[in-house]
Amino acid sequence: MNQKYFEANKKTWDSRVEPHTKSEMYKMEAFMAGATSLTEIEKDALGDVSGKSLLHLQCHFGQDTISWARKGASATGIDFSGKAIAKAKELNKKLGMDARFIESNIYDLPDVLDEKFDIVFTSYGTTVWLPDLEKWAAIVSRYLKKGGLFYIAEFHPTLYMFNFENHQVEYSYFNKGEPFKEEVEGSYATSDSKAKGTEYFWNHSISEKVNALLNEGLTLLELNEYDFSPYNCFPNLVEREPGRYVWGADKFGVKMPMVLSLKMRKE
Repeated sequence: MNQKYFEANKKTWDSRVEPHTKSEMYKMEAFMAGATSLTEIEKDALGDVSGKSLLHLQCHFGQDTISWARKGASATGIDFSGKAIAKAKELNKKLGMDARFIESNIYDLPDVLDEKFDIVFTSYGTTVWLPDLEKWAAIVSRYLKKGGLFYIAEFHPTLYMFNFENHQVEYSYFNKGEPFKEEVEGSYATSDSKAKGTEYFWNHSISEKVNALLNEGLTLLELNEYDFSPYNCFPNLVEREPGRYVWGADKFGVKMPMVLSLKMRKE
C-alpha cells in the first residue's frame, strides 16, 4: 500500500524540480555564486563540519548537500526523485564540488549504500512524507558511526495541523496509519506554477519522532523549538525580521511553534 503513496509523491516531486530551481525561494543565482542554502538553525547546531562525513537524507536537488560540502564535509545526498538527483549532480559538476548523490527511497537505502557517517542530517519537510518513523529511525542509526551525530530541523508538527488559508485546524496531530491526501497545484516555492499533483503525507508527533530514535539507541543532546520559519513557504507568512517568517500573530496574538530540531548521538 505504501508503494502507491511513494509513487504518487515521487511523480509530484519530479515535477517540482525545474520550477524550484527557477524560484525565488531557492535563490539559484546567488547559490551558484557561492551563497549557502543552509539556515542559521542548522549552521549553529552543527558548527564546524570540516573533515567529517555527512549523509543528507531527502536532499531534493542538493543545495544543502553542496553547502555542507562547501563547509568542508564529505557530503552524500539521497533522494527518491530521479530528476532531483540528476539536477543535483549537474549543479555539483558545474560548481566543481565533490558531493555525491544517490537516487533511492530512504527505506531502500541499504540496498545501494553500505557505509557509516559522522553526521546524518535531514531538514524541513522530510518526515511528513514518511509513513513509518520506526523504520526511518533504524535507517538513521544504521548509517551513523559510533559517536556520530544525527540532526534534524523540521517544521513543527503543531504547524501541520492548520489550514494556512483559513486558520482552521484540519489535520490531526497524531497520524499513524493512513495518510492525509491533497490534490495540489504549484508548490510551497512556486505558487504561480500550474503543475498539478497528488500528495500523501503523515503528521508525526514530537514523541513519535523522539521515541523512535531513542529506541534505536540514540541519546538526546538537544531538543529546540523555534517561533519562526527560515523559509517563506506557507501561505500568509509575515517576515518578522530578515530571514524569519511567522504565521498567526495577527490573527491570534500569540506565537506559534514553527520549527522543531533534534540533535542526537549514537553511543
